[in-house]
Amino acid sequence: MHRFANPARFLKIARVATPITLWLGLALMAAGLGMGLFASPPDYLQGESVRIMYVHVPSAWLAMAGYLFLAVAGGASLVWRHPLADVAGRAAAPVGALFAAVCLMTGSLWGRPTWGTYWVWDARLTSMLVLLFLYLGYIALGQAYDDRERGGRAAAILALVGIVNLPIIKFSVEWWNTLHQPASIRLSGSSIHADMLWPLLLAAAGFQLLFAAMVLMRMRTALAGQVVAARAARLAGAHG
Repeated sequence: MHRFANPARFLKIARVATPITLWLGLALMAAGLGMGLFASPPDYLQGESVRIMYVHVPSAWLAMAGYLFLAVAGGASLVWRHPLADVAGRAAAPVGALFAAVCLMTGSLWGRPTWGTYWVWDARLTSMLVLLFLYLGYIALGQAYDDRERGGRAAAILALVGIVNLPIIKFSVEWWNTLHQPASIRLSGSSIHADMLWPLLLAAAGFQLLFAAMVLMRMRTALAGQVVAARAARLAGAHG
């Protein structure tokens, strides 16, 4: 992990990785969504509305994975003082919040024809809404202090505390009686037909690579801003 602690080394790798993850992600997402929206069959119960799955499910997965990334970055920042951990967390938080919002919006659109309403205070939906608020709280805490380091520590602590919400989201459909359907994809196998499963997995891979590309771009921008700020401070000190 500490091999990449040097910002210059990280930027050298990120400059190569960013376009690869971006364009490969766009290609896989286009292939997955194209197959899912136009080639896959409708569901025998939900009909055409099931096609929302190809955006909703990858967004839900990445919203949860993104928050786990925040917690890992927060732990690395608090325990090992990794110089890029805070930058990575701050870069990932808005991207994760975006996917959480997309998950909630597409879930509402899917819920209308399935449940007859856009929203219910279902355990899965409510815990996902809490996840969005945790993302927003992380972003707000990181910007609430004039001292960037203090803000980073407060946000990291929130990320670590909030991780308890992830198993609640995951197992809510098993712990409580909810309207949300149980998981269709498990380690033991999938109940989704292959004609629908492969487009879903392709779309999920594309979304994941796009997530990585957006985080890398935001990290590069943040590090470039730090370099500019440091040079400006040196120039001000020299002229002072």
